[in-house]
Amino acid sequence: MTTYLVKRLIMLIPLMIGITLITFAVIHLAPGEPVEMQMAMNPKVGKEARDRLKKFYGLDQPLHTQYFNWVGKLVRLDLGRSFSSDGRPVRDKIKERLPVTISLNVIALLLEFGLAIPIGILAATHRDSWLDKGITVFVFLGFAVPTFWLALLLMYFLGVKFNWLPISGLHTLGSDSYGTVRYLWDLAKHLIMPVMVASFGSLAGLSRYMRSSMLNVIGQDYITTARAKGLSERVVIYKHALRNALLPLITLAGFSIPGLIGGSVIFETIYAIPGMGQLFYQGVMSRDYPVVMGILVIGAFLTLIGNLIADISYALADPRIRQGA
Repeated sequence: MTTYLVKRLIMLIPLMIGITLITFAVIHLAPGEPVEMQMAMNPKVGKEARDRLKKFYGLDQPLHTQYFNWVGKLVRLDLGRSFSSDGRPVRDKIKERLPVTISLNVIALLLEFGLAIPIGILAATHRDSWLDKGITVFVFLGFAVPTFWLALLLMYFLGVKFNWLPISGLHTLGSDSYGTVRYLWDLAKHLIMPVMVASFGSLAGLSRYMRSSMLNVIGQDYITTARAKGLSERVVIYKHALRNALLPLITLAGFSIPGLIGGSVIFETIYAIPGMGQLFYQGVMSRDYPVVMGILVIGAFLTLIGNLIADISYALADPRIRQGA
């Protein structure tokens, strides 16, 4: 197991280098430059002012020089300073918003897997029944409904029409004066709609994957043997079949980790939640290279960590994988 883990860790180094190179190249290939975006509202600004601003940001240097300067800072965990008017360190901006995004998405992730696994098992064990067909309809709705449209629909009905839930932010104005219980309840009300939007589409897909995987495992010979021994159906399903049926979901769980940031862009922007997704959107719109690259690198790092966790979980769930390694 140790050898297997060391090999996976070594593979992360060249992958991370390649990702930083691609990230840097892609963001600089995007149309529009930070200087042009900042000067767009003031057409009287001359060429000298633009050149000074480019020099101040280091954008007058060749791309390879900019890349190596950025990587040099990245090695020291310095993500540079934002090109926005506040000029704050990108690390500080991310540090402020990362806990919000991580907390919100972890709740959504737990909800997704906590519901998708039993829904998938029910659909597989009641194959072709009305329950299975009803779950299938739910899955197709989950795939078909756009996230932004669902978010706006929930805002209209739950927030505007019936006034059951707040439609933006994380706290009501003046909530600092609330007691602990009332403060937490206020936070929970603000999180209900974003969590529903974050988990709905993924819940549908994960439950479908779970159903397919469970059906595949149930058809195996060892499950038939377990039933022939007289074991109860509950023991057969939840003890013998479930462990192997979870292997595909382990992979999906690993890939869900980078989605903690990437998937937040839509609902954090719509619900005005001060998280990483909103910061990323603002950075893209203003061509704030340090902010965008910093968030992309964090997302890439989370992707690699997610793959590593999936590999380790695979090896723990199936000894054949680590023995083969």
